[in-house]
Amino acid sequence: MSTNEQRVRGLIAEESADWFVENRAGLNTEQRREFTAWLKTSPVHVEEYLAITALAQNLRAACEPAEESCEQLVTLARGEEDTRMPSLWPLTPAAGREIRSWWQPIAVAASLALLSVGLVNLGHYWPNTQPSISGDATVLHFQSQHGEQQTHQLADHSVIHLNTDTAVTVRFGNKERLVVLEAGEAVFEVAHDARRAFRVSAGSAQVVAIGTKFDVQLGQVATLVTVAEGRVNVGLTSNTQFTMRYLQLGAGQQLRVAEGDWPTRPVAADVERTTAWLHGQIKFNNEPLVRVTSEFNRYAPTPFDITTRALQDLKISGVFATDDTDAFIAFLRSLPGVHVKVTATRMLVSQD
Repeated sequence: MSTNEQRVRGLIAEESADWFVENRAGLNTEQRREFTAWLKTSPVHVEEYLAITALAQNLRAACEPAEESCEQLVTLARGEEDTRMPSLWPLTPAAGREIRSWWQPIAVAASLALLSVGLVNLGHYWPNTQPSISGDATVLHFQSQHGEQQTHQLADHSVIHLNTDTAVTVRFGNKERLVVLEAGEAVFEVAHDARRAFRVSAGSAQVVAIGTKFDVQLGQVATLVTVAEGRVNVGLTSNTQFTMRYLQLGAGQQLRVAEGDWPTRPVAADVERTTAWLHGQIKFNNEPLVRVTSEFNRYAPTPFDITTRALQDLKISGVFATDDTDAFIAFLRSLPGVHVKVTATRMLVSQD
């Protein structure tokens, strides 16, 4: 499971624990409606909630009263007739019956401690790469398909634009607004809220904004953050700790964040080019063909494959529509000596 998947699982598990506690306390009609909607959001929600329920049942079983009194247990412990160390786990049902009086007080104590502290605050036991979230948060999940783009307005009037093949989980609480970018690329238009920071977690990057517009692209080895308006703070997340060290980016700046590699300073960015996908466009200025086709492959139903190695470094410029593959093919065929062979599975680009 990837780091992002673990982070999302942690968020869902925390929400499951919150709902378990609410169910134990009793739900009113509105809360029951919200709980049903939460379960229907994803099969993972059902899975995590059932896991919490099973854990609670096992703990209750472990907390059943022991057959022997505390005085009897002490007497048994002081006995000198049998000095053998008992097995920690029973090999047979009969063996389990014989050693029950030895291990049960420890299990009861541990279970009571876990029930009184761990179950209610289960979210705190997940890796602390996650920001802490209050228990009354609302969780939403959005996902775009290949070649699809979506726009979602949130309850606080912030807007999330999803590029192709993008998945996000949104968690709104009283103290913080958290978005986990699980895959792909998104532009965030953040509504100002002085009470709650807006945080985006994407791979190794943690982006904190108050009121701004910025693009986050999650790559295989690094996360790219580009600011269009306002300012954001970008922090580095490791697998073991949430580092409270940030670097501030202003409008027109970009930062590349890779795991374990803290960037020293941002660079100037072509914001119009980076966010051209919001208008269904791909823009390039004197860039290698291999990069242009790679970007096109993010949207095209049939990918382009450059079969002539020398063509990969051919510099081209232009503005292309993300959903107009035919126009791009026509452009390639207009280049001297370049051929495009269309097959069922590939667009083969070659040169004489």
